[in-house]
Amino acid sequence: MLTAAACWAIECMFDLRFPARYPGFVAAYLPPGWPAGVHPPGSEGFEQTAVTWLLDVVPPDYRLHGVLRRHPVALATLARHHLAACVQGAREGYRTARAELGDQLPPGGMEAVLAAYRTEGGRLVETARAVNLVERALRGEVFTPQLAGAQDEGRSAVRRRGDGARDRRNAARGQREGDQADRAEPSPLPAGRPAESAADHKARP
Repeated sequence: MLTAAACWAIECMFDLRFPARYPGFVAAYLPPGWPAGVHPPGSEGFEQTAVTWLLDVVPPDYRLHGVLRRHPVALATLARHHLAACVQGAREGYRTARAELGDQLPPGGMEAVLAAYRTEGGRLVETARAVNLVERALRGEVFTPQLAGAQDEGRSAVRRRGDGARDRRNAARGQREGDQADRAEPSPLPAGRPAESAADHKARP
């Protein structure tokens, strides 16, 4: 017979696996970086909460287009492109900040600007990853937890395939370079002229 402590432990485990905020739904696995406030894929309210969150990460004027609310995957795709452009802009601004603002800011101002770029750049990257996860879920992808060993084996397999492909490419490159070298070997004399001996060359006026 189970003790009261054992029953309490089982109840706690059940609550962790099946959160109360998604009543009646078996909790799906959510990958790291899944945005807070967006319900798990397949649960009631998933698409609605995804749309609400996506509209918060794109320019406000996107709310004017009803088609994006009706088709969440379209909104997610636009959001992905928008965030990708924002990340690229932040990286470019960070690289060129000293050249563009070095003589326009007071002492200490440049480091503060660079710190702002780093902070906002990191936030944009995290948001872009979350948008990518939501878009994949809207397209029907099911997320499953990956064991560390399986991930390591997968990476090793990818590296092995990559090494084999690299060896084949190197061998093919070497063969091409050898063929090119043979074709490019300079002729001792210009084409179309007969070979001359040294004596003939000296005797020629």
